[in-house]
Amino acid sequence: MESTLLNMELLEKEIQSYKDEVIALRRDFHRHPELGTQEFRTAEVVEQYLNDLGIPTQRMYTTGVVGLIKGAKEGKTVLLRADMDALPVHEETGLDFSSENPGVMHACGHDGHTAMLMVAAKILKKYENELTGNIKLVFQPNEEEEGAKFMIEEGVLENPKVDASFGVHLWSQIESGKVGLQAGPIMGEMFIFRLTVKGKGGHSSAPHEAKDPVPCAANIVTAAQTLQTREISVLDPTVIAFGKIISDGSYNALASTVNMEGTLRYVYDGSDDTPQHPRKRFRRLVDGICAAHDMEYDLELVPSSYSVINDEASVDFMKENVLPHFVDASQVQPYSCLAGEDFSEFINRAGVPGAFVFIGTGNKEKGTHYPHHASNFDIDEETLLNGVSLHVYTALEFLK
Repeated sequence: MESTLLNMELLEKEIQSYKDEVIALRRDFHRHPELGTQEFRTAEVVEQYLNDLGIPTQRMYTTGVVGLIKGAKEGKTVLLRADMDALPVHEETGLDFSSENPGVMHACGHDGHTAMLMVAAKILKKYENELTGNIKLVFQPNEEEEGAKFMIEEGVLENPKVDASFGVHLWSQIESGKVGLQAGPIMGEMFIFRLTVKGKGGHSSAPHEAKDPVPCAANIVTAAQTLQTREISVLDPTVIAFGKIISDGSYNALASTVNMEGTLRYVYDGSDDTPQHPRKRFRRLVDGICAAHDMEYDLELVPSSYSVINDEASVDFMKENVLPHFVDASQVQPYSCLAGEDFSEFINRAGVPGAFVFIGTGNKEKGTHYPHHASNFDIDEETLLNGVSLHVYTALEFLK
């Protein structure tokens, strides 16, 4: 390891030499996006790339790819993770390499994540004879729907046993060149709700002969906002968002059912309970409003991801040993949000210490400042090498 550390200037030049390659890989994945658990082409590209480098791989959770770089000496194992799935979004960026899969788009930056870890693997493979320990490269499918959980169930943290896990996310809400990192809760716990309000259909000219669920559903949407503004402290961030509302009625026929879907998001610090109690409050609200409207209902609350809680020691390690290699301390800022991220399965629910880092990729002049999951989302490709650097230096410094 000593020789590598004595040649950090040469290592940084090597990282910079892969700029064109990491951009080309990202654009290829962007052009061919695949939804969660359907990343068949992506997995094959990753698998072939690693195998060509001499890195053995195994499949997990159908399309997940796990590579292992074994050091010359026994030691700890560090896990580096990239997610691969795209979203059911119709792309409207106008990029030359726009999605060729209608209705599917890399609108979250996972194409960049995959490319960054692939190039980092190429660099790290060259230093395997100097490593004391192992690097586990995890290319994870279906991050949007808890893919990490299933990889863990299939043993991704074993053989060899993982001692620490690190992940990265390109983030358009942080300015390009900056890095977001802090200890404690940094991303929201998220539950998906699916609610069906059940009434009785009828003719729109005689609503008194029907039981119209639409006003009931509208009341639920309106009243849910008071939970956030009148029952829960503004110091306890909570968002209740309705993303989909569909009835089986028409312009002249009253509906018999209204189906509603959305999310509950809030910060959870890992204690026994959360002060917001959003699920309990939401159930109470739905039950009361449906009773007032004489409606029946079905409510399903599905866990999607739990709060990502960065380990303090791992954050200190990143700030002291990793980030200084490629970013000035003045460019590192605390950052947290209510977006969901299943990296929590690695560093919180599985009990493996680690940290999740945000790589700023927002640049208004380049049009990369739009929010994640939007149809015009894009990344500043100049920031891809920051992600490569983060992976490379994390592994080398951790196994130092």
